[in-house]
Amino acid sequence: MRSMSYVQRAVLEFSGSLFPQAVCLGDVDNDTLNELVVGDTNGKLYVYKSDESKPCLTRSCTGMLTCVGVGDVCKKGKNFVVAVSAEGWFHLFDLSPPSSKLDASGSHDFLLGDEQKTMFTQHIPANTKVMLINDIDGDGQCELVLGYTDRVVRAFRWEDSSEGSDHVSGQLVLLKKWLLEGQVDSLSVNPGPDGTPELMVSQPGCAYAILLNSWKQSQQCLAEGGDLSAASRDAQLRDVILHQTSGRIHNKNVSTHLIGSIGRGSGARNCKSGLFALCTLDGTLKLMEGTDKLLWSMKVDHQLFALEKLDVTGNGQEEVVACAWDGQTYIIDHDRTVVRFQVDENVSAFCAGLYACKAAHNSPCLIYVSFNHKIYIYWDVKLERMESTNLVKVLETDKTYRDLLKQLNVDIDDVSAVSSLLHQTLYFPDGEQQDSLS
Repeated sequence: MRSMSYVQRAVLEFSGSLFPQAVCLGDVDNDTLNELVVGDTNGKLYVYKSDESKPCLTRSCTGMLTCVGVGDVCKKGKNFVVAVSAEGWFHLFDLSPPSSKLDASGSHDFLLGDEQKTMFTQHIPANTKVMLINDIDGDGQCELVLGYTDRVVRAFRWEDSSEGSDHVSGQLVLLKKWLLEGQVDSLSVNPGPDGTPELMVSQPGCAYAILLNSWKQSQQCLAEGGDLSAASRDAQLRDVILHQTSGRIHNKNVSTHLIGSIGRGSGARNCKSGLFALCTLDGTLKLMEGTDKLLWSMKVDHQLFALEKLDVTGNGQEEVVACAWDGQTYIIDHDRTVVRFQVDENVSAFCAGLYACKAAHNSPCLIYVSFNHKIYIYWDVKLERMESTNLVKVLETDKTYRDLLKQLNVDIDDVSAVSSLLHQTLYFPDGEQQDSLS
């Protein structure tokens, strides 16, 4: 396990307090460049762009914001910003500027003042804890999934009353409700054995559950004139398949987080089942394939409270990123190679992803919200390789290096002679020390 030090950092101002799920990255204005969205306990929604220290947009919501998200909730082919409060208020924002606001180059700035207000508000069940915007049933459209403090998960779909128009008018409609055995700390989607998306939820003790959707069958039954009996409706509430991961026995009460659909890279073998990772507050990390195949497991001595995925090597293979309350961050690849990064402050929230911090392009970023009212963005977080290596191994892949050794009559397999030559060249290039090869 090696340590890294990233120095390219932007510091943003943030005066409020927030829940861990009230920070996310996404393209809120649909210009292909990602922004940072943060919601606080006073109901304020902030949007940060590039490395500007102050938010470029602020909106007021009702209640304490517990989670925020960005996605095409309304099935309009563009992203919307969603903010949900603990009191049960669902807020929807369209932050795409009108075409009239585009300049000659096609770029734009956020609309300020009162030009953009909350475009839609709806009251839904209260005590929301986590949120997911994704396609959970394979129909190509995004659903809204919410996890609650009472161990309930609900899936909603937007029903548009202005179909065929760019104007958004409609409401959220409940698709299904699931009741879990333990607290819900994470929601994610992972490809199943047949390649279709499966909705996953973390459960205490490094466990997880797969939530089955049956609204297609229910809708078909109703369309055919059938009736859903009370027993059938009760059965739908129990469409939960619980899985306990293999390995050591875990504390059944320890909180667990998961992240699914981890990218395998272009050279990955053909496998429809997806990769997903889990972490626990007591420091356990696991990478799983399918439902029961454990690829690796490891234990760290930090309390892990957040789990993300991020391609730091640029090869299309996403690494697992886990963050602890004290700022210790672990980046682990699929072969269990670990890189550590330490932030100097305790953090209250963490996320990772692509963000346009500098220039006009997205780059891998690590984002930390500290307890001293600062947001730290470490941008352009890249590594040439995850695994440790040394100079000799790197040089051995270079043809010019091998040719030079031949000219010096040094056998590349003679470790002692090669080491002496490299030592002389690096530390005594002017020949102050007698060459051991002479």
